Amino acid sequence: MAEPRADGIREALRILLVTRRHHSDTRTATVNLLKSLIVTADEDLRQQLRGRSTAVQLGYLLDLDDQPTSNQLTRIIRQQLVDLARRTAELDRILKANKAEINALVGQSCPALLDEPGVGPITAATALCAWSHRGRVRNEAAFAALAGTNPIPASSGKTVRHRLNRGGDRTLNRALHTIATVRRRVRQPTRDYVARRTHEGKTDPEINRCLKRYLSRRLFRIMQANATLA
Repeated sequence: MAEPRADGIREALRILLVTRRHHSDTRTATVNLLKSLIVTADEDLRQQLRGRSTAVQLGYLLDLDDQPTSNQLTRIIRQQLVDLARRTAELDRILKANKAEINALVGQSCPALLDEPGVGPITAATALCAWSHRGRVRNEAAFAALAGTNPIPASSGKTVRHRLNRGGDRTLNRALHTIATVRRRVRQPTRDYVARRTHEGKTDPEINRCLKRYLSRRLFRIMQANATLA
């Protein structure tokens, strides 16, 4: 029989991740709305914001003086842009505090995860929530299947190959993909591995699957040996 997921720190991490996803989606929607309103703003304001990064645009709008104008449309657009910039800044503050709390809980429960190259607080918390506790996932192969990184045979005739697994916990799979992407960019052993597998004729999706399968094994062993989510 499958065991239910643990409460305590694991449940706290799950709640923080769920609320983080909500705040992140809300921030994206808010910034998208702000960008669309900039297009309708007056020419003076558009000139100040044109070609600037989102961070610079937000900073400019937060410091925008409330200048009186006889044009009602201009006044309303500027008011809404400033309001959206303030909401975005508030969401940035919430997300920063959320990440700090997740980092503290991960450091309390399994600090060894954060020592791994490419693993940050969010990806580590995602892995811990999926793993939950010793005994829930029977072995590393089961954890790989849970993450959707186990190889699926897709051989035909003399061609021997494996295809990607589209099942499993897609949130955990995305976390492993993020770690693999970071390692491919900054870690030399991973770059050497990618070059060797490419030379052998492996496609990029196949190489990513191999990397994620290795990462699922690596993270599972670390959590089995070090994690305490009581």
